[in-house]
Order: sequence, then C-alpha cells, then structure tokens
Amino acid sequence: MNKWHHYFPIYTRYFDQFRNRPTRFLEIGVSKGGSLEIWRKYLGPDAVIFGIDIDPACAKFDGLAAQVRIGSQDDPDFLNKVVDEMGGIDVVLDDGSHHMDHIPVTLETLFPRLAENGVYMIEDLHTSYWPKFGGGLTEDGNFFNYLRRIADVMHRNYLNEDVQFGTGADYNHISGLHIYDSVAVLEKAKPFTPRFSKIGS
Repeated sequence: MNKWHHYFPIYTRYFDQFRNRPTRFLEIGVSKGGSLEIWRKYLGPDAVIFGIDIDPACAKFDGLAAQVRIGSQDDPDFLNKVVDEMGGIDVVLDDGSHHMDHIPVTLETLFPRLAENGVYMIEDLHTSYWPKFGGGLTEDGNFFNYLRRIADVMHRNYLNEDVQFGTGADYNHISGLHIYDSVAVLEKAKPFTPRFSKIGS
C-alpha cells in the first residue's frame, strides 16, 4: 500500500464516525490488497468491505480482509451490481484509475446510491493537472472544474436561474464539499432551505 502521509488526518476526520459499526465501505482500486487489510483493522469486524479493480490478478484477495470484485469503475452496470450485493454503501473511497474520464462516471453512478450521512472521498486528484490522466491546468477535463459545477448546484438557492448539471447527475443532497491537497470529500445529507435571522436594527 502506498499512501501520501497527509491523507491520514483526512481519513480520521471523515471515517472515524464509521468505526466499529456495520459500515458498508467500498474502495475503488485494490492493487496489492494492503489497503483492504488496513480498512478491516480500522473499521472493525462488523464492516462490510468490498474492493473493486480492473486487474483480474486482484481476485486472489477476495475473501481475505474483504470481498473483491473485478470490473471497471467506469461501468455503471458493474458498479450497481456491486452496490446491490453490498446492500448499499455508506462510504466510498475512489483510489482507482485517477483518470479524468473515469472519476466523474464513478461519482455520478455511486453518489445517488450513497446512504444519507454517507461520505464519498476521491484521492490522488493531483492527476487533474497531468495530461496523461486527461487533466491540465485549464482543461475542461480537470476534475476540480467539475467540482466547481457541483458547488454551483449547492448554491442554487441564491441564484436567479435554475442550475442544471449537464450529465443529469443528482447532486442535490450534497451537504458538504471539502477540498484538500489531492483529495476531495463529498458529504451527503438532506438539504435544508437556507434561512437567516436578524437581531437588532
């Protein structure tokens, strides 16, 4: 398992609430299986943990620390079948291909399936600036530009026009959007109509 050190405080901030519970945790990207072992130890024995990877060699990790399914993260049918098998999802960690063509497809498929008060985390987003991953500083493919459009949807109540997300993805239940170095976190909860109070003259 290879991880940037600054990811660990982010994991703690968002994932601690799911420890020692029957959390349904999906990791995209299995690689050598090390991270699934870590998540099992961290989340506890009651967690339902699945990992997906496009590499058939990762099937050898199935049934060890977690269940492993082989398929592509940009295949909505495959993703939905995995979620059905899991009985839903509370947490998604996208540590998959890191390619700009894949990340939005995965998010658009899985975020609507995420349980209320769930967390969706995407890491290694420095690839948003790397051409070999479909990124670039000013390119439309840069995933941070995609996140900006989600921010517009979050603030639709303050706009005089209807905000439509071009893909038809439903992001109306995003309660929080957090950006760190190479990491984005989306929190899901029922939205509330903004209200404010004024005290004094």
